[in-house]
Amino acid sequence: MRVLIACEESQAVTIAFRKRGHEAYSCDILPCSGGHPEWHLQRDVLEAVLSRQWDFIGLHIPCTAMAVSGNRWYGKGMPRHSERIEAVKWSLKVWDAVKTQSKYAYMENPVSVLFSYVTEPVQYIQPWQFGHGETKKTGLALYNLSKLEPTDIVDGRDHRIWKMAPSPDRAKERSKTFPGIAEAMADQWGKEVLR
Repeated sequence: MRVLIACEESQAVTIAFRKRGHEAYSCDILPCSGGHPEWHLQRDVLEAVLSRQWDFIGLHIPCTAMAVSGNRWYGKGMPRHSERIEAVKWSLKVWDAVKTQSKYAYMENPVSVLFSYVTEPVQYIQPWQFGHGETKKTGLALYNLSKLEPTDIVDGRDHRIWKMAPSPDRAKERSKTFPGIAEAMADQWGKEVLR
């Protein structure tokens, strides 16, 4: 399959698809940190999505303005609410483009106001369902895809991600996909699309 994992500088999901023999590319305006620049499209995500038809697209939309954890800054009546409105508009524009360029796609975000604007089913997953003893509730809007099935439910409910101290790299570190989740996506959805 030809796969695009958009807004993913870490290449976690891209690498998982590559391990299964797919022609997968990450895309972000940032350089990749996953070690495979030859698989990375460093460009505007909308341009990359629209550049060709894709067999599968994963969309990891930036969440800062849309996560409900930021309601005290971005919520209705708050000083930065207009940034949330613009982030939702942009995200929906990209999501609509994704659905024109691929028959199978998902859009990832934490608990977010974004999901109240989509018509696709939304599934919430946790890292501890995929072999990582941490919490990071993550939503997946699913376009012609089945829900991910947990692969390795483990003990431990570490809140490391949620409690991460402010730093220049905080947003980047909090946005990384856990390897167990990336493996489940590539394995389960890769097989589903090829059926």
